[in-house]
Amino acid sequence: MTTVAPGVLRTDYQRSVAAYWNAERDPVNIRLGEVDGIYHHHYGLGPYDESVLAGPEETRDARVIAELHRLETAQANVLLDRFAGTGPDHRLLDGGSGRGGTSIMANQRYGCRVDGVSISEKQVEFANEQAAKWEVADQVRFHFRNMLDTGFESGSFRGVWTNETTMYVDLFELFSEFSRLLEHGGRYVCITGCYNDVTGGRSKAVSQIDERYTCSVHPRSAYFKALTANNLVPIEVVDLTPDTIPYWELREKSSVATGVEESFLTAYREGSFHYLLIVADRVRGRI
Repeated sequence: MTTVAPGVLRTDYQRSVAAYWNAERDPVNIRLGEVDGIYHHHYGLGPYDESVLAGPEETRDARVIAELHRLETAQANVLLDRFAGTGPDHRLLDGGSGRGGTSIMANQRYGCRVDGVSISEKQVEFANEQAAKWEVADQVRFHFRNMLDTGFESGSFRGVWTNETTMYVDLFELFSEFSRLLEHGGRYVCITGCYNDVTGGRSKAVSQIDERYTCSVHPRSAYFKALTANNLVPIEVVDLTPDTIPYWELREKSSVATGVEESFLTAYREGSFHYLLIVADRVRGRI
């Protein structure tokens, strides 16, 4: 059952973001999920198989779609690898859970209970339908809640992750909530795009990304300031930028390209935008 925390949409900006994702029907987020019934809302990692661009023209599109989906699933697995040791008695939280694919994968891998939260009612409805189709609705549940104020009990989660959702919220407020939710020694994993504040402010390409997704990409340094201010100690930081560029190069050649591919590739190649994996553990301290 979907549960709702009071005051989910607290600002005009949050209402505009919810409206965007309630209306979103991009084929890149639908057709790829139709490959195997796992629907992602993030990008891909790893080199692509160049053979998908060769062969019969009439099946080329299907091959490219399947390969893009494989790269997205590979990205989700990189994130879930960081929760090694999770078991059936544990509970994980997916902050900004989209159409639910990674939450279902987490349950399949670890047998744990997973809760997802999103401010998009349409995405929550879709994700719960997918959990039912996969026959895991008793363990994987999606809620119309705000990840800044989830309403869940303090210390009730072994792990929390966000996958390309932090650019919609204030990081200090977000990590304060995650710190509250995590048990001592619990883990937070983040994959995100962030702009390189060593080189200055937002580049033109990063601003185009912001405009496309109704978001506000944070500077790289803001993540580490907000984490350490909330008793979340980074233990691993990986620059995934070189690993995600092939995904964008293939997507630019696909039938599901949206036009934003050029902005991403420009930002990555010029060094103004980074794709980071950050792993942080919850330590004792003042909240």
